Amino acid sequence: MRCRNVLQNKIQFPDFLVLVQCTGYRIFGNLHNKKTNIIMENQILGLHHITAIAGNAKRNHDFYTQVLGLRLVKKTVNFDDPGTYHFYYGDKTGSAGTILTFFPWEGTAQGRTGTGMATDIGYSVPKGSLDFWADRFTEFKVKQGNKDEKFGELYLPFQDPDGLKINLIESKTEDTRKPWETADVKADVATKGFHSIVLTLKNIKPTAEILTDIFGYRLLEQDGNRYRFITDAVENAAIVDLIESPNEERGYNAGGTNHHVAFRVKNDQILMEFREKIARKGLNITQKIDRDYFFSLYFREPGGVLFELASENPGFAIDESVENLGTGLRLPKQYEPSRAEIEKILPKLS
Repeated sequence: MRCRNVLQNKIQFPDFLVLVQCTGYRIFGNLHNKKTNIIMENQILGLHHITAIAGNAKRNHDFYTQVLGLRLVKKTVNFDDPGTYHFYYGDKTGSAGTILTFFPWEGTAQGRTGTGMATDIGYSVPKGSLDFWADRFTEFKVKQGNKDEKFGELYLPFQDPDGLKINLIESKTEDTRKPWETADVKADVATKGFHSIVLTLKNIKPTAEILTDIFGYRLLEQDGNRYRFITDAVENAAIVDLIESPNEERGYNAGGTNHHVAFRVKNDQILMEFREKIARKGLNITQKIDRDYFFSLYFREPGGVLFELASENPGFAIDESVENLGTGLRLPKQYEPSRAEIEKILPKLS
């Protein structure tokens, strides 16, 4: 099966440690000082995107655009497997920190969440909206749990059609991001973008050291075996929760699991500054990869989670206007000569 071959024959990303020392500055609110702006831009700016694996393209597309009410920002193909879609869902412009992407490999095996992977995605939603979502999930027969509370925040857990674990979270800090809204999901209940990502690990210490010593995060609070880390460089999509679960089985990456987590940097120049710092430590990391809408570096952190650094530039409007994002099939330039053949292979979405 093609999807199995692709999963097994991906680039072998190396173990990772990268050093970016925190400047000591704390970034809050509006940034007016030029020096402070420069410092902020040279930090990790929270989450950029999260990529997961699905098993059916149409089912995935319908769920995220119709049930969850996200915008399909980009419809393209997998760089390593052009017979498979790569969907990007987010807000109106595809802002960093709102983008959930999928490789929908038709007929892929069901994965298993466990240690060594990102296990739960957190979306920020307006206060008081969880009842709306619970009723909507009941209407569409979405598997959901009961409302609960962690770190003083109400959340509603649910699973997408492939079993991907997601939480809708009423953040205790103000989220002023403007959401994408549809006829059924209005702005007063719509998702605003990522709140957090959860990494489940046998031992959190090596990963925690990367977050604090390299990415500029700090430990905010702890609840049992869950440790919340936050960066002050951005106001949203700024949280990483680490769960230490030494006796849990290692996860299996396939349908319904997260493939990797991408952290945001301002541009590809800063991206390469990170690469130089990694190289000076004698650590392996991929070359800069042009993903058309951002530039990337990939590496695997010691706990087993595949990390990516992704730049803000050039953005998703480089080949479509903001008004038309996601309406056409966009192909990486190397596949454009094969457009007719690729369009015949790709599953129909309507």
